[in-house]
Amino acid sequence: MSQSKPAPVGGPIMTRPFKVLLGIFLAGAAAMLYRFALGLGPATALNDGYPWGIWIAFDVVTGTALACGGYAVALLCYIFNKGKYHPLVRPAILTSALGYTMAAFSIVLDVGRYWRIWMIPLSPQKWNGTSILLEVALCVMSYMIVLYIELSPAFMEKWKEGKEGTLKSLSETFHPVVEKALPFIIALGLLLPTMHQSSLGTLTLISRFKLHPLWFSPLAPLLFLLSCVSMGYAAVVIESSLATRYYNRPRETKILADISGVMLGILGVYLVLRLADLAVRGRLGLFFSMDRYSLYFLVELCLFAAPILLLRSRQARENPKAQFHGAMLMVLAGGLYRFNAYIVAFNPGDNWSYFPSVLEMLVTFGIIALEIMLYLVVVKRFPILGGAAPAPRLA
Repeated sequence: MSQSKPAPVGGPIMTRPFKVLLGIFLAGAAAMLYRFALGLGPATALNDGYPWGIWIAFDVVTGTALACGGYAVALLCYIFNKGKYHPLVRPAILTSALGYTMAAFSIVLDVGRYWRIWMIPLSPQKWNGTSILLEVALCVMSYMIVLYIELSPAFMEKWKEGKEGTLKSLSETFHPVVEKALPFIIALGLLLPTMHQSSLGTLTLISRFKLHPLWFSPLAPLLFLLSCVSMGYAAVVIESSLATRYYNRPRETKILADISGVMLGILGVYLVLRLADLAVRGRLGLFFSMDRYSLYFLVELCLFAAPILLLRSRQARENPKAQFHGAMLMVLAGGLYRFNAYIVAFNPGDNWSYFPSVLEMLVTFGIIALEIMLYLVVVKRFPILGGAAPAPRLA
């Protein structure tokens, strides 16, 4: 296990992959400008039956779950006092901060009167106290602030070493203050995702007669929370594996093996709860109806079960390829569950249909490209990843 001090990766920014990502982002940015200029109607395939599309199902509901790496690792590192996971905390917080930032921007794109969204936290007298979406909005906004405060020591460490100036002076002043306040910030950072990730599941309960019974469940808040934690762990494994391969960083094999074991436990609890809930409510027979919904449900269950089979032994969990493949399966499982609950299994009536427009997909690809570019810039210029060390490459 490596405990090397975080250091900037270094190297040029404008590499060939970065230029490809930049091209994708520019195409997405053009689509965003079109949406802002002409509105949701001309730019999207949304309608009165399907008011939410890919920007919510993927960019927000799935994207924030993938961005829960900081939340998931913080649970291990601070709540369960497993300090050995600390080398993964800073990269996980970075991916979480970027993921939530992109999700927040997606919400701005999806809101009709986006120019008034800033008023939400500033107008408590107008809040609807029974609104689940209000709780999600306030928690996401607050959690973004918390994530950047948690990440700020990485920036201040860099600026403290720089030339004399405003950034150096501010960093020297506020770095000790932030370090002392971190325990309280971390506690808030554990509360907020627990609230809004479970609330994303609660939103599905509103669609009582429009959501297929295989996905409508009183346990949806708990199922969404469990799956988001496992997706967060999976995202940490994937990020660490790719950093090892492309940046010659130390491989945290034993740490990732332990995390993979935690993932399996959460997956097992999720599967037991999901199937037991359907059985208790007499809905399990729908699994054998042999329609498209039962097929999606079967694929979803297989994706959740596959990592358990792949990583069932300690030897497999310490295999870098198995770690990576298991994490990818977990991401696909959680992502499909969310897509099914928000779009595929949602049926507002026979006269409505939805498939994302080209512009919607361009925007989504552009947001993903922007997130990756920002990650590359930050890890190359600021101390996020552990110090370089010889490391084998993934096959």
